[in-house]
Amino acid sequence: MMKLYSGTSCPFSHRCRIVLFEKGMDFEIIDVDVHSKPEDLAVMNPYNEVPVLVERDLTLYESNIINEYIDERFPHPQLMPADPVMRARARLMLFNFERELFVHVKTLEDGAATKKAQDLARTTIRDNLTQIAPLFTKQKFMLGEEFSMLDVAIAPLLWRFEHYGIEVTKPLASVMKYGERLFSRQAFIDSLTANEKAMRK
Repeated sequence: MMKLYSGTSCPFSHRCRIVLFEKGMDFEIIDVDVHSKPEDLAVMNPYNEVPVLVERDLTLYESNIINEYIDERFPHPQLMPADPVMRARARLMLFNFERELFVHVKTLEDGAATKKAQDLARTTIRDNLTQIAPLFTKQKFMLGEEFSMLDVAIAPLLWRFEHYGIEVTKPLASVMKYGERLFSRQAFIDSLTANEKAMRK
């Protein structure tokens, strides 16, 4: 059985929990307190971070790598596009998310970051999401009508908007409506920890 070592408020762990619940398979989630990490975490992941997936003799870390493995191992429902060209584009978009959005999420998650750095992170996230907002006036999900790994990747950030203190401006309205579509999925609801439920009033 797959075991996921998951931070109860970690947005990257949240991604992996969403995929596991979307697949509807047997797995075990081991909650990790990121402020008091178990000693064996550093053995499983040299960066001493969650999430970590363990299945038999395989140990994986990095949420997008974990999620793509789960998707290939349990292909229904398929979350990465079947077409190689579309799959490559999806991987590029996931890479861009990390560089343009989630690097700033890490700043907001970092208790030692300065107020100036955090304010800049909030503004950059808001501006980058505003650029893709027109997409959601035309389509239901990131790649069109089908829910995919791109939606999984971004959902934890949209859920944490209020928690991170990011202002929701008018141009973000279509992004927020898109977020509500993601939050209404049963797998998303099932993936939430008590800590994450408390992030939204």
